[in-house]
Amino acid sequence: MVEIPSKQIKTKEILDWQGIHLIHFSGSSCSQKLRIYLNFKGIKWQSHSVNIATGQNYSNWFLGINPRGLLPVLVDGGRVIIESNDIIQYLENKFPQPTLISEDQQSSMSGALQNEDDLHIDIRNVAYKYMFGGLGAKKPENLKRFENYKTDADKITLKHKQEEVDFYKNFKKNGITDEAIKKSLANFEKHYKIFDQQLQNQKFLLGDHLSALDIAWFIYTYRLTISEFPFKQKYPNVYKWYNLLYARNEFYKEVKPPFIFYLVRKISLLKAHLSKTAIHNFVS
Repeated sequence: MVEIPSKQIKTKEILDWQGIHLIHFSGSSCSQKLRIYLNFKGIKWQSHSVNIATGQNYSNWFLGINPRGLLPVLVDGGRVIIESNDIIQYLENKFPQPTLISEDQQSSMSGALQNEDDLHIDIRNVAYKYMFGGLGAKKPENLKRFENYKTDADKITLKHKQEEVDFYKNFKKNGITDEAIKKSLANFEKHYKIFDQQLQNQKFLLGDHLSALDIAWFIYTYRLTISEFPFKQKYPNVYKWYNLLYARNEFYKEVKPPFIFYLVRKISLLKAHLSKTAIHNFVS
């Protein structure tokens, strides 16, 4: 579990917060995942929105909490936990009912969620190519502030921070290349082929009961679906599973985007079709 030690936290005010607090952003995929989880669990929490689109996650206030600059962040009685899957597992131990990680799933769930998390750059590639258009680019002054932010965090955190900086510098210079999209989609298809076979005989990814893994993979599937990945043709059982979840208010209300997003996405998809880089052209 990735927990920020209190001695490394510069924004000291949060250490006095009582109860469950979530620092998040409406359009962040990991924030959406965690809010869906909280919806099902019925956990009471207090919201603190940090706008990624305007660079608030690179402010001194937020970097003083999470020097990686990423959302969401959970604050619970002075404990500060980052990484959405770690937060889910932390909350599942604290609030075991209703169960989204059963006893017989305990040993395998961490690995399954890690496999999902390993694809976070791949879903970012897809989103920045087909969903966000030029809106994914960071303002140079915000990125510079993030890069120059001084922290005494551990080497792993510093490594993750540099990877973020490098990604956005490369994105500004080269965008998301066709080769990157092909590779990312191939990574996803390895998993969806397995899921489609499993879903022939069961309702959810781990059986006939909803689990944390369904919530995690729903977010990826949502982003791929609105990017026009052909689930209905290639993976009909995944398509059925996805629509079953999407029809539930706990899921839908967290991913329904504002109207401006529809316009940006339509423009991005139109450009992709005109340049013959639509997502279906890269599906193996």
